[in-house]
Amino acid sequence: MASLAQPMSELQLSIGQHSRAGRKALNQDFHGASVPEGPLLHTKGVAVALADGIGSSAVSQVASAAAVRGFLDDYYGTSEAWSVRRAGQRVLEATNSWLHAQNQRSDARFDRDRGHVCTFSALVFKGREAHLLHVGDTRVYRVHPQALEQLSEDHRVRVSSTETYLGRALGAGPAVEIDYRCWDTEPGEVYLLATDGVWERLDAAAVHAALAAHPEDLDDAACMLADTAQARGSDDNLTVQIVKVVALPETGPHALGAQRAALAWPPPLQARASFEGYTLVRELHASARSHVWLAIDEATGQQVALKTPAAELREHPALLDRFLLEEWIARRIDSAHVVKPCAADRPRTHLHVAMEYIEGQTLSQWMTDHPAPDLDVVRDLLGQIAKGLQAFHRKEMLHQDLRPENILIDRTGTARLIDFGSAHVAGLTEGTAAARPDAITGSLQYTAPEYFTGGVGTPQSELFSLAVLGYQMLTGHLPYGLAVPRVRTPADARRLRHVPLRERRPDLPAWLDAVLRRALHPDPARRQEALSEFVHDLHAPSATYLGHRAPPLVARNPVVFWQTLCAVLALLVLLLAIRRF
Repeated sequence: MASLAQPMSELQLSIGQHSRAGRKALNQDFHGASVPEGPLLHTKGVAVALADGIGSSAVSQVASAAAVRGFLDDYYGTSEAWSVRRAGQRVLEATNSWLHAQNQRSDARFDRDRGHVCTFSALVFKGREAHLLHVGDTRVYRVHPQALEQLSEDHRVRVSSTETYLGRALGAGPAVEIDYRCWDTEPGEVYLLATDGVWERLDAAAVHAALAAHPEDLDDAACMLADTAQARGSDDNLTVQIVKVVALPETGPHALGAQRAALAWPPPLQARASFEGYTLVRELHASARSHVWLAIDEATGQQVALKTPAAELREHPALLDRFLLEEWIARRIDSAHVVKPCAADRPRTHLHVAMEYIEGQTLSQWMTDHPAPDLDVVRDLLGQIAKGLQAFHRKEMLHQDLRPENILIDRTGTARLIDFGSAHVAGLTEGTAAARPDAITGSLQYTAPEYFTGGVGTPQSELFSLAVLGYQMLTGHLPYGLAVPRVRTPADARRLRHVPLRERRPDLPAWLDAVLRRALHPDPARRQEALSEFVHDLHAPSATYLGHRAPPLVARNPVVFWQTLCAVLALLVLLLAIRRF
């Protein structure tokens, strides 16, 4: 295969590959590389993979071909919102299941050494990072001037000085553990992927000799390395891949930046005006970030919520990218509890997004209208909101701005999440300074304490925000008041105390206070493990919650406890003094 490269404005790699049967009659190795164009280059990167079938099996070449082809095809079919690690491991887990199923249908179910089994290594270059996915004893090296740095681990178990066996491989069992590593790359770095028929016979000098002999054609360099390994006595299949990092993209901008740059700033809008194929009806909402209009699609007659950026964002490209992020996310989530985008069936010339129009009210207005709602109604709404959040989490996204104004309830009582401008998308931020979801982007009073102490956001952080909403829906108050935004250290978080639910709503069951108390715990590790567990606890509390009793005053409110104790002691001292005189 000829060397592959991309334009200098993008990630640029030079890739060389070579594979042959060597002294064997059949080549059971397989290899490949995929260099996508357009948005996939930003969101998924460049993938290079090879696999090595086991020599004791007559069908392992099928396994190695399926592993590499399946990875290079299916990895690019996974959600663009997923990180490389999640996408790669999910694809390899699916491949392993398929290979193992083939073994179970054949004589190999009694002897895996005769089945669809192979080792596998892949490098994915995305942005300024390289990602390694590996199982077995194929190897991945970084080439240094005087040495080869092995980046993969051999999953081979040594029984004696002369006997070893493969401890991990694709297809060997119903489940497989995939090694994963990630690191920053630099221009000029060279990586080598090789099967054991090659790496057992090579050293750094041989690699540098091949690179020096063929600096412009890495295919020829890979072929020379196979020649060297065979000349040094290799009697196995020979597969080599060489990857040179020629250039790296700038950090920060992703595909949304290019989309933003191609669109003009929208003109001032007014009712009854025509804009981008829509007739504006009235302004629904205006904030420092955007203006939202009720509009009519002139082609279909459908009502839409048309959003344009506020003038304050004009000099802030990062904020404009987040403005476009809302539509990007909405097109990748399919949930009845997440607002949907309108069909993108015509080109646009100005910055705007069009979302479905939901006739109803925000959760904020709903709470004003229902100051003391029934528990069943609140449980139902919390369950719906949880389903919307779960749709985000399945795509490796965090909403990060869960608040009453960002939840719409339509006339049928269906709750939908809106406003994704603060969302964190693992697949888009990977390899950038924003890769860690640690920035406080949402409303402070609904944000989990770990954001304020230097921690990172997780689904448990969104569970905290959901529990805050539940507490507020039931009582009309925030559980911690305005104390959470003042947290700066883990010690501050541990000192947080909220007013027990039953002190504000004595009519509610004691177990409900225990369920919410756990979800609102300042330590994310002490909360329920998943949103589904929290929702289940709200409907079917376990014996642990049913046996809950209110904690003592010293635990619930230590300040009031000590103030009361001091008052009692002062009264006793006063009484003793009066008696003495």
